Amino acid sequence: MAKSSYFTTTTTTTIVTLLVILLPKSYCSVPKEDIDLLEFPLNLEYLEAEFFLYGSLGVGLDIVAPNLTKGGPTPIGGQLAILDSVTRDVILQFALQEVGHLRAIQSVVEGFPRPLLNLSAATFAQVIDSAVGKKLNPPFDPYASGLHFLIASYLVPYVGLTGYVGANAKLQGPDSRRLVAGLLGVESGQDAVIRALLYERALEVVHPYGITVAEFTNRISILRNKLGGEGVKDEGLLVPPADGAEGRISGNVLAGDPNSVAYARTPEEILRIVYGSGSEKIPGGIYPKGGSGNIAKSYLPK
Repeated sequence: MAKSSYFTTTTTTTIVTLLVILLPKSYCSVPKEDIDLLEFPLNLEYLEAEFFLYGSLGVGLDIVAPNLTKGGPTPIGGQLAILDSVTRDVILQFALQEVGHLRAIQSVVEGFPRPLLNLSAATFAQVIDSAVGKKLNPPFDPYASGLHFLIASYLVPYVGLTGYVGANAKLQGPDSRRLVAGLLGVESGQDAVIRALLYERALEVVHPYGITVAEFTNRISILRNKLGGEGVKDEGLLVPPADGAEGRISGNVLAGDPNSVAYARTPEEILRIVYGSGSEKIPGGIYPKGGSGNIAKSYLPK
């Protein structure tokens, strides 16, 4: 009987040990309080990966990394953009970085299937129309040129990086903070590259709209501040000198607060912006059925 008891105890210990080794890291090193905060950014990482992949390659995650979609629906309307060689190279780099981000997050938390994304030109046209305060003719098409795609890309990484800044202070575990800091570093870099490329052409008038590149960015930032509903956390490429770094310069290639520290946003603010509705409870725009994960779903109608 003792022998049988020993065998049972030993076997149980072995099984438990194997399970600990084989289970995803989230079950071992990520505090329960951190899981939702780490999963929420997948909503934006899916968007970035798909938009950049389609823009640079004409295909999305279903072809490049289908295992990372977790069976979520194929995006609507993504297409190959007409890009110059340098812009295509940069956007492809971003796309592959986003694939890595999805893998990194899913390696520590379970994650969720890719939400439905509407990447159609019409969706981006609606955002730009809202930003400039009128219906552009012809409608703004992010896939029409390298400059158009960069202006549309201005919409994306910055929102994600403010979310990472906001989440970092709330995370409990060191592994969680390390992951978010690493993701934030690359997202910030992507935003900086996009802003730098646009800043070089800040005074260029975008044909046929009669609106400069800088004005497009300023209008988009004003719209995001309005939708977020929590004051100024967004700035375009050219600002009044009093609003620039140290209150001394109008060039604003990087956005930041009066001390040039990155702004932070909550998940609720981010949902208000990416839904285009100003409410975390009303999905739309790029997310026609809303985001996924516990945080986003908690605001959707039951």
